[in-house]
Amino acid sequence: MSKREPIPLKILPREDDHEEYVNMSIEWNRWILKPMGVWPRSRHASNTEVCFNWLMHAVCYSLISFLFVPCYLYVSFEVNEVYDKLKQYGPLTFCMMAFAKYSSLIVHVNDIRECIKCIDWDWRNVNHAEDRGIMIANANFGRRLVKVCTFFMFSGFVFYYIAVPISIGKISVQGENHSFIPLVFPVTKLIVDTHQNPTNEIFFAIQFFGGMLIHAIAAGACSLAAAFAVHACGQMQVLMCWMGYLVDGRVDMSSSTNARIARIVTQHVRIKKFLVVMEKSLTQISLVEFFGCTVAMCLLGYYIIVETRAKDTTAVVTYVIILTSLIFNIFIFCYIGELVAEECRKVGQMSQMIDWYRLPENTKLSLVLIMAISNSPTKLTAGSLVILSLRSFSDVMKTSVAFLNMLRTLTD
Repeated sequence: MSKREPIPLKILPREDDHEEYVNMSIEWNRWILKPMGVWPRSRHASNTEVCFNWLMHAVCYSLISFLFVPCYLYVSFEVNEVYDKLKQYGPLTFCMMAFAKYSSLIVHVNDIRECIKCIDWDWRNVNHAEDRGIMIANANFGRRLVKVCTFFMFSGFVFYYIAVPISIGKISVQGENHSFIPLVFPVTKLIVDTHQNPTNEIFFAIQFFGGMLIHAIAAGACSLAAAFAVHACGQMQVLMCWMGYLVDGRVDMSSSTNARIARIVTQHVRIKKFLVVMEKSLTQISLVEFFGCTVAMCLLGYYIIVETRAKDTTAVVTYVIILTSLIFNIFIFCYIGELVAEECRKVGQMSQMIDWYRLPENTKLSLVLIMAISNSPTKLTAGSLVILSLRSFSDVMKTSVAFLNMLRTLTD
């Protein structure tokens, strides 16, 4: 994935409308998360908005449970073939991941709100065109990441919940004068017979919206992490820009060297605090994504091998697309972790390249504080267990392939 390019200053938007820039950073996240009731509401929200959020929580939990519970009972009591069981473990794993990520978004809604406030504050207080150009370039880069992430996630949804049922078509019941639509999440007959009409159509419709929900949760969690991380990287690039002007100053900066140092230290501390809150709000989601995707990619690889042998082209294409979306999802988490760590390292390098010898005698000692902060780079983690980096992504892929080989050995 290519590094974002700075936007030429001559085409920068208006400087007095910060709301436009805030929307550039988080608008897509709000579109995805607000309908699910997990977008942070104002502390002075009306009773109607509060009730709507609680209602959406109940609806979303019900939809996820509607997918998981009947299918789990079906697999436990009615499926005997090993592959048929394994074929349902993938969707059930994805359901469990969605449940955990949705719960984490609700629990950490205040932390997410704090991150959004920091983004709003940064855009409101940017004063110079050069700083604004850096922030806009990063915001556009984050927006592209969110769009691509959403595209991949919902591509898997379209194929799995629409293309596969259409390719299979309605199945006729032997000895009876009716047919039914095959459900993505089969339902146990202990609850209801979904082969009968209109029960079959009702369950298919509810599962369709449930599938849309769990894919939206995956896209929303990934896009939120991307938006926050890219904004933090933009602020670190602004900080490095300020360091470059520490000795000679800039039009919008104080004429006092001590004041410029104080501003740099304050900005660095703000970035550190933002990353801490971001880590707190997304670390559980990252952990679920890290381990869940490892299992899901292993199962999907096995499905692709079996369906290729069976020459089921539609199923193979569908599983390949879903596998691609999961690979891209976990790649985004690992990539933003690598990006944040890399920018932190660059800040440390920049702090050591300042022309300190041109500073007054007493002022040189103040650089020690900047260097001390810069020498402890922040690294994003998954549940404080795994550092998110491109190396971690490589480990996930290797582990998935190892599990796949073990699964093939046990089942073939």
